[in-house]
Amino acid sequence: MKKPVEQQSPTVAPAPPPEKAPPTAKSAEKSATKSAAKPTVQRKPRSPAKKGAGRKRRSKKPQISTRRQMVFTSLEICCLSLSAMTAIVVLLGHAAGRFSGARFFPHLLPFTLGVSGLIVAAALLLLGWLRARRWLGQKAPFLPAALALVLALVIGGFALKGNFYFAFSQFRILVGGKEEAARVTLTHQVFAAYRRQDAAQLQQLIDRAKPYDQDIDAAAAAFDLDPDLLHGVAAAESSFLPRDSKDGGQGLFQITQIPEPAMRQAGERLGVDRPVIVNHRHNGFVAAATLKHYLKQMNNDLFLGLLAYNIGPKNGGLRFIMQQYGATDFITIQPYLQQLPRDYPIRVLSQALAFRLHRLEGKLPAYEEGLNAVRIQHIGVPGL
Repeated sequence: MKKPVEQQSPTVAPAPPPEKAPPTAKSAEKSATKSAAKPTVQRKPRSPAKKGAGRKRRSKKPQISTRRQMVFTSLEICCLSLSAMTAIVVLLGHAAGRFSGARFFPHLLPFTLGVSGLIVAAALLLLGWLRARRWLGQKAPFLPAALALVLALVIGGFALKGNFYFAFSQFRILVGGKEEAARVTLTHQVFAAYRRQDAAQLQQLIDRAKPYDQDIDAAAAAFDLDPDLLHGVAAAESSFLPRDSKDGGQGLFQITQIPEPAMRQAGERLGVDRPVIVNHRHNGFVAAATLKHYLKQMNNDLFLGLLAYNIGPKNGGLRFIMQQYGATDFITIQPYLQQLPRDYPIRVLSQALAFRLHRLEGKLPAYEEGLNAVRIQHIGVPGL
């Protein structure tokens, strides 16, 4: 018997894997991102003790408001400017006094070299300050201003302890030239006249003026004059004994011929149509207006203004006399005033000085005793 042949099933080939769809733009972008990403590395946490190791912490600069910074800067500039000006006045004043003269080698050349050295020293000090203030500003914002203030106080203290008045006087002469030299000469004439006066008589004059002080002070304030100066005019004119004089003068200030603008201004300040000359208050206002009028006419030269007040319209007035002789100031007009009171301004100012000293010191210090001369010169003449 034939065995039945087993039917073999046909061999089936495995199906090919399905084709992958082409990657889209989004999938390509994601795959690129994944491939570029680095594997995450886990770091061990640092212990608190090691956190700050190896790294220096920067110190934070203290914050300051703009307004406060402007205040500190303004104070610094003011103090430095004051220190510089004081030093310049003292150094140049002393140099002018030390090397005063007209010869080149002993006077002009040393003074010029001193000024050049002062300029170089000022430039070096400024550079040094700019460097120092940066370092100080990093420490604390207020330190530059504080140091500038201390410097100003120290320089001011040394200047006042030294002969600052002498240096300042020499500096004024250096800058003011001929005009300032003439003013200093006349000022010392006033000091000398005060020194020659009898202290008892001056005290009597001051006591006699007390009933009129209030009216004279009001008149001086109304016309922006020094009250001690106006007291000096009254002392020279009437010695505070109001009366009518032979030349027509009346009252405390011996008013005679009054310029019409002065009379009008006095009436306006008093609130009256026409001042009454025999009234002490009115007399003082008219005198103050008249003196102010002549001061303006003489370009605020105090000596010429007082002389013009005393001369009045006589001989055409002081301005006409000066034009006639070609005089330009009080010194050049003096030789031509043989018949006129050329010492009048000196008398007025010496008595005005007595009123100022009594008001400030409560007494009349003797000019020649101790350091009174220096102190009186420092106080100064009223009106100058």
